[in-house]
Amino acid sequence: MHRLTATLLAATCLTTPAMAQDRAAVLDTYADIAEAKYADSLISAQRLQEAVNTLVAEPSAEALEAAKSAWLAARVPYQQTEVYRFGNAIVDEWEGKVNAWPLDEGLIDYVDASYGGATDENEYAVLNVIANPVFTLSGQEIDAGEITPALLEDELHEADEVESNVATGYHAIEFLLWGQDLNGHGPGAGNRPWTDYAVGDACTGGNCDRRGAYLVAATDLLVSDLEWMAAQWTEDGAARATLMEDEAAGIIAILTGMGSLSYGEQAGERMRLGLMLNDPEEEHDCFADNTHNSHYYDGLGIKNVYEGRYVGIDGTVTEGPSLSDLVAAADPAVDAELRDRLDTTMEALGAIKTAAEAGFKYDMMLERGNAQGEALIMGGVNALIDQTRSIERAVAALDVSAIAFEGSDSLDDPEAVFQ
Repeated sequence: MHRLTATLLAATCLTTPAMAQDRAAVLDTYADIAEAKYADSLISAQRLQEAVNTLVAEPSAEALEAAKSAWLAARVPYQQTEVYRFGNAIVDEWEGKVNAWPLDEGLIDYVDASYGGATDENEYAVLNVIANPVFTLSGQEIDAGEITPALLEDELHEADEVESNVATGYHAIEFLLWGQDLNGHGPGAGNRPWTDYAVGDACTGGNCDRRGAYLVAATDLLVSDLEWMAAQWTEDGAARATLMEDEAAGIIAILTGMGSLSYGEQAGERMRLGLMLNDPEEEHDCFADNTHNSHYYDGLGIKNVYEGRYVGIDGTVTEGPSLSDLVAAADPAVDAELRDRLDTTMEALGAIKTAAEAGFKYDMMLERGNAQGEALIMGGVNALIDQTRSIERAVAALDVSAIAFEGSDSLDDPEAVFQ
């Protein structure tokens, strides 16, 4: 990712005891919502784990569809946690294990001939671990006779420090469930047959037992990673403790997460860049054609953190004193503006989601010359940019110290994208 956009300069002021108490309560709510979101992410990942285990033990078309449905459901709470990146080092350093993207899927399994072969950037782009129980990696022979979480995490993930060597997390699992989306800008997601997990002569794609082992290992690892992160936000968790150590820094962490996800990451790297390149491979959930939901729930995560209210997967509401309350006390007009722009963003992202669910999928929107698709995506991009400008005004209203939001060449230096 590219570092920054605008640096916001404001003098750090002395806080009154009442303001300090308010800030502490806001940080408590923020941590409580993190705890609830990661707990929901864990629960939904455990449901995915159950569906995956059923698929591998008793392969069928129905079992594959159930696993896909569980994966889609698991994305809903997880995407709402992404606002905790950037401002919280413990989250940002961990996130690449579970949500790294894009990936060279040929590292994991078979791919279509159109995919190509190894490249100067990644000599392992078509390693196909599932088909090869022994291979050479970074000059060392690797015994992959047994596919385990340790093999994926310690040997394969980001092998040779190549970021596209993604061997773990949601998107590796997504590829194993859906397979490649070979439809380009046309309708249709990946279409992996359930027989890729079948036994004996019914097996397609070869190595069905190893494919099942990889899927199980990747899902087990996802669950264990989420167990760890969920624990960091409990009452005695390290992430919560770090947040509460310094109240001013804690407020900065909230604002940094909101602004960086809103601007550089979502408006830029995940939306504007793909539209500039007209590349369906720039979809965030490209195998499942689920990108519209990823964008929508990223946006919702920003909104529920600012407003201090999260509705869980079972309907449980976690809420309390919010950053909105602090901003409203400092400058009611700025709070009203930011709330309005958060609503506008959700309307724009909702329009993308509605269109995709009606059949106009995100990769179809990315096609060069598709005016309707460009209008939908740029509606989201522009709303996110406007939202970020209001977050900047909230920073100024709260008189916190300098913040550098994450940037993107697609927004800050578009010509560099094509160099």
